[in-house]
Amino acid sequence: METVRTPDERFEALPGYSFEPHYVEIDDGEGGSLRMHYVEEGPADGDVILLLHGEPTWSYLYRKMIPGLAAAGHRVIAPDLVGFGRSDKVVGRENYSYTRHVRWVESFIEKLDLRGMTLFGQDWGSIVGLAVATRNEDRFDRIVMANGAIADPRRMERMVEVMQDSPMPEAFAAWQAFVASADELDVALIMKGGPEEAASIPGFDAGLSDEEAAAYQAPYPDASYQGGVLSFPALMKPQGEDDDVYGIWTAAWEVLDRWEKPFLCLYGKLDPMIGHFDAVFIERVPGARGLPHQAFAEAGHFIQEEEPEALVTAINDLIASTPA
Repeated sequence: METVRTPDERFEALPGYSFEPHYVEIDDGEGGSLRMHYVEEGPADGDVILLLHGEPTWSYLYRKMIPGLAAAGHRVIAPDLVGFGRSDKVVGRENYSYTRHVRWVESFIEKLDLRGMTLFGQDWGSIVGLAVATRNEDRFDRIVMANGAIADPRRMERMVEVMQDSPMPEAFAAWQAFVASADELDVALIMKGGPEEAASIPGFDAGLSDEEAAAYQAPYPDASYQGGVLSFPALMKPQGEDDDVYGIWTAAWEVLDRWEKPFLCLYGKLDPMIGHFDAVFIERVPGARGLPHQAFAEAGHFIQEEEPEALVTAINDLIASTPA
C-alpha cells in the first residue's frame, strides 16, 4: 500500500499539545508494516487507559484529558488511527475498510502487549474499539463509551428507534452524503461547526479557538493525506469481499450481551448522530447495570472538548471503584 507521512513540523507548537511522540510498527495486513503514532503518559506500571478517537480527529482530541488521567497514576495511551494524526496515511480512500481498522488496532495493542485496559471510545473510536475489545476480552477490564455506538445487524429497529430522540435523526446520512461528495475536507472548519453544507448538523461546534481548530487540520497538508478522513463515513458498509463489517458487529454484540465487566456511558445529548445510543448499551450490557452513567445536556459530539474534567473524574472514579 502506498503511504504518506505528515512532516513533523506540522505538529510544532500546537496549543495544549506538547506530548512526546511515540511510534510502533504494526502489521498492515498485506505483508508489510505501517507506523502508528501514540501519546503515552503516566507511570509504566499504572492501569492502562486506551483512548481511541474517531472522525475527523486524532489524539489532539484528548489533550485536555491525558494530564488528569496520568496524574491519577494511570498509564494513558492515545494512538492516532492509521490515516490520522502523526500515524502513516494510506493513500486513497478505497484502501481503507472497517476490518482493516480493527486489525490495525489489534496489531497495535499486541505490539505494545497492552493488558488490563480500560477502553475509552468515542465516534469511530467506539465502533472500532468495541470490536477490538470483544475480540480480545482478556486484555480489557473495563469499557467507557462517550458518544459511541456499534450496530447489531439483528436488531437494527432499536437503533433506529433511539435515533428518533436525536436533535436531527437524519444527521449521519447527511454527513455521509457530504463527505462522499468531497475531494478534500476542511477539518478545521468542520470542527468549528461548518462548512455551510454541514453546518445544519447540530452538535459539531465545540467552541474551539481558531488555533485549536487549525490543529485538527495539521495532519493533512493536502488531499493526498486524507484517505482516512474521507473514507470513514462510508465504512458502515463492506468495502469488499474481505470486509466483514456485519459479521464483526454481530460477534461483538454476542460478547456484549454477556459482558459482566464494568461498562460506563458518558454521553453528550446534543450529538445528533449517536448521542442517544447509550440507551441501547444500558439496556443490554450486563456490566452497565448499576453504574453512574451520565448524560450531558449541553454537550455535543466532541464531548472530550466540552466536558474533559467530568470525563476524567468519571474514568478515575470507575477504575478506583472497580479494581480488576
